[in-house]
Amino acid sequence: MIDRNHTVYVLAAIALGVAPLSSNADETIHVKLTDKMIQLDPGTASAGRVTFEVSNAASGDTEHEFVVLKTDMDDAHLPVHKGQVTESRFKKMGEVEDLARGSTKRLSLKLAPGHYVLICNRPGHYEMGMHTSFVVAR
Repeated sequence: MIDRNHTVYVLAAIALGVAPLSSNADETIHVKLTDKMIQLDPGTASAGRVTFEVSNAASGDTEHEFVVLKTDMDDAHLPVHKGQVTESRFKKMGEVEDLARGSTKRLSLKLAPGHYVLICNRPGHYEMGMHTSFVVAR
């Protein structure tokens, strides 16, 4: 049996915007990869499905990649060997590879609350400053 009064209250709350339609709403983070940095807009997200829209805005023919690592380490102090971060020491959540200049790719991940580090792991790129922290809140 349908409780009509309850249904009316729920529909009214949704219409007024006081009740979430989904507890894990998708969020989109715009990521801009430049010659020497990773820019995020916004810089945080809520737990759940997060889509990174990653654009390579570097000059010349610079190709990038975008890697999401779960770690409590500071983004500027990851272990590097031969110009690349040792990804196997972390929980890699996902990545976008071979991102040509001027192109955009999307990466959708289900992320739990916590601290993440976002990097470009092309040889030498991390050391040039292509890394940033990312926090996922509850």
